[in-house]
Amino acid sequence: MAAPSSDAVANRGRIRDADRTRAEILDTAAREFAEKGFDGARVDEIAAKTRTTKRMIYYYFTNKDQLFVEVLERAYTVIRSLEQDLDVDHLDPAEAIRQLAGLTFDHHESHPDFVRLVSIENIHRAEHIARSTALSNLANPALDVLTRILARGREAGQFREDVDALDVHMAISAFCVFRTANRYTFNAIFDRDMLDPALRDHHRRMVADMLVSYLTTR
Repeated sequence: MAAPSSDAVANRGRIRDADRTRAEILDTAAREFAEKGFDGARVDEIAAKTRTTKRMIYYYFTNKDQLFVEVLERAYTVIRSLEQDLDVDHLDPAEAIRQLAGLTFDHHESHPDFVRLVSIENIHRAEHIARSTALSNLANPALDVLTRILARGREAGQFREDVDALDVHMAISAFCVFRTANRYTFNAIFDRDMLDPALRDHHRRMVADMLVSYLTTR
């Protein structure tokens, strides 16, 4: 087998360098957008923190809006991939719901920037997500696992009939997003830090118990 030519090796090197540069820009941009919001984040600052240039960022991402779109796409892809890879088809439906709720709980707690990015995009009325084909294609993975779990629960006579996967997804997200997004205001008003490690196991069980209780009440 012939060794690759020097041109081929150089081309692969350029591709790897470009991929690393894009990834570094996205990492830094995600932190900047999460910390300062879409309007407050500055492409000049992102360029300075990635040791690149504003012109290079626009070469890869066209403009600030597209950079934010790709930051959102990557953030959503992480949680959607985790949901899709969750192996719960062998579990009792109630336990499967608990596993899925726990996965979302763990992800949102360990990725507070994701929660902030989603909150920021809601301030902008989803104008960036609406332009993303990739994000619209990520809807199904979020619901496929839930749909299968609910179907098995109904077939087993365990789950109520008047709830769909989107209802359950909303309930899980509401609890897990609120816990992170409203941490500071909740603490200021009620003097309770919802992310206090001492409360973690209690809250993780709480969201699963609420869901299972609702789904099994007819």
